[in-house]
Amino acid sequence: MTEEVRFKSVVGPELAGSIDLPEGEIRGWGIFVHGFTLGRNSPAASRVSKQLAREGIGMLRYDNLGIGDSDGDWGDGSFTIKVQDTVRAAALMAERGTPADLLVGHSWGGAAAIAAAAEATGVRAVATIGAPADPSHVERQYDAVMERVLNKGSHEWFVGGRTLVLKRAFVDDVHQARLRDRIRELHLPLLVMHSPTDNTVDIANAGEIFREARHPRSFISLEGADHLLTARGQAQRAAHIISAWADQYIHRSRPGGKDM
Repeated sequence: MTEEVRFKSVVGPELAGSIDLPEGEIRGWGIFVHGFTLGRNSPAASRVSKQLAREGIGMLRYDNLGIGDSDGDWGDGSFTIKVQDTVRAAALMAERGTPADLLVGHSWGGAAAIAAAAEATGVRAVATIGAPADPSHVERQYDAVMERVLNKGSHEWFVGGRTLVLKRAFVDDVHQARLRDRIRELHLPLLVMHSPTDNTVDIANAGEIFREARHPRSFISLEGADHLLTARGQAQRAAHIISAWADQYIHRSRPGGKDM
């Protein structure tokens, strides 16, 4: 069962979200932060979240600014805004009486989950899947239009079957992100998951994140998985691992998600 929600981005427009509700006993709640331009219904976001819900962890997944059913212009977003909107998502979960114990981030969303964790209400643990150690890794995707963006301030960019407008403010914001500092200052349990055959974000990124992180930290190699977790059963496998790992960190004192 899924509950549809909407909440305001830090820059104003409304963002569309889906909460995959737990089946049976409620073990806890979490938020899934999707990749760069992927959306809440991408295979990783929807399949991981639905499997976690089947295992008793309700998950909010939402579309970033200008993606999917969310309002606004994608070009007005940035890494900083993605992080702040993740904090907003955690506030929504707290307001509805189901504070998010867990942040799960895929790809660029993994970097955002780490950066948001310290400010996100109620978060007790973070898991990343195929995350870059530096948000600027995403520049590889729009390298072909970078010069025009820097010279003109913005430029149309065709990606994922659609045209988006990449703006200089976005590029500048990515350059200024200091994720390694956030990793070192996390002070929360961190699970780093990555495929050794990931052709989009090299597994060396997982090693960098793991080295920067403090204990308790864990690493799981997702053998056989592609970056987008589209191969049969891979997203569900990742969810099983997250569910088992997170068990000691998620709240058990809130029947129905409510504090006792």
